Amino acid sequence: MRYKLAGLFVVFLLSASAGSSPGDIDWTPGSTAELVTKADGTYELLRNGEPYFVKGACRGTGDGLIPGDLETIAAYGGNSIRTFGIEQLDEQVDGKPLLDRAHELGISVMVGFWVQHPRHGFDYGDAASVEVQRSKLRDAVLKYRDHPALLAWGLGNEMEAFMPGEIDVRIWQELNHLAGIIKDLDPYHPVVTVVADVDTPKIDGIKTHYPNLDILGVNSYGGAGSVGMRLRDSGWTGPYLLTEYGVHGPWEVATTSWGAPIEADPSTKALETYATYKTDRDNNIGRSLGSHVFYWGHKQEATETWFGMFSPSGEKGPRVDAMAYAWSGEWPSNRAPKLESLDAPFAMQKVEAGATSEASVDCVDREGDDLTYSWDIRAESTDRRVGGDAEAAPPSFPEAIQEGQGSARILIKAPSQPGPYRVFVTCSDGKGGATTHNVPFFVTD
Repeated sequence: MRYKLAGLFVVFLLSASAGSSPGDIDWTPGSTAELVTKADGTYELLRNGEPYFVKGACRGTGDGLIPGDLETIAAYGGNSIRTFGIEQLDEQVDGKPLLDRAHELGISVMVGFWVQHPRHGFDYGDAASVEVQRSKLRDAVLKYRDHPALLAWGLGNEMEAFMPGEIDVRIWQELNHLAGIIKDLDPYHPVVTVVADVDTPKIDGIKTHYPNLDILGVNSYGGAGSVGMRLRDSGWTGPYLLTEYGVHGPWEVATTSWGAPIEADPSTKALETYATYKTDRDNNIGRSLGSHVFYWGHKQEATETWFGMFSPSGEKGPRVDAMAYAWSGEWPSNRAPKLESLDAPFAMQKVEAGATSEASVDCVDREGDDLTYSWDIRAESTDRRVGGDAEAAPPSFPEAIQEGQGSARILIKAPSQPGPYRVFVTCSDGKGGATTHNVPFFVTD
């Protein structure tokens, strides 16, 4: 049975197997998730009848899938992942479908359904296209609604963002219709829709046109720690999930004189990620239902190291260790190396083509493991996108490293082609941990 309260549909379940979906009496949910409102007006998520606070991570598609990363989440105290599209559920993780492997490890899944974006050319005035999307959602719900790993339906991700002018209210109206489809087919799991950060017009649109929404998901980076406060100030008093957070984005940081964003060092990133988790959890009790840290994998976005918490080969970085401490209160037995400094005299400078200079790194390993070093010179990314859209990796220039590859000190010869570049270094402990950093420089004629 559903009761409408403060613009939200709150599902009250009598038991894991009681009741039935409208028009469908032949299935039993493998799990349940209930959103309950307490006497003091705060909210709580119950999974299979027990209080459940989401301690999760975001998984991307393609190169974001790293063997063993689900085990790492479980071993480090996490309990949930968030996907972005139904196609991810068919990907193999450790030789098994994603949902099956997650369930084996005790990890719940906020199953994402990708709602099409107008900025990608989707027309919400095209009835035929809209119906195709609705049909795909029906099929997905029927296929996965009884899986025991299912926590919630993640209906859309930032589909309202990056559009000229005002947000088209038809997006909220269609989301409301799609959420109704889910509720008709699966009343046992709440609907979450994820938006890009917070502002009052956006919240007003959701409250006016999207009453079927159960939980609001918010992606935020530089302002992630203040999401709870800003939601309240914008008029949202319902429950929410912090569905992406981590480090300041490339659009939020200082740049060089030629416009290259300056990436924070690994320790600063780890501290920022940890602090955001703690701030949201401790300051928004009864409104925040938990969070998903971004990006549990490897991702090219501005640089190949900006958001990814793992290396391309699967080594964990300091932010993974920080989340282990945030989730469990304990550090892993083997932590990633700590980068003390990256010394490059040409950092943030303009140098002549062919000029030579040394660069050195100081890394320490808390367990005393021997460290290995890998250096790379790459052009600055020119395939910059918005909203997390896939970017092509810029070219590498290994010939620019004249001496010292594999050691803590190298000799660099600036590339002959003028333009912006970065020097990257990765320190690995040989035990599954690595830390990486980069600094930009510019080559002149």
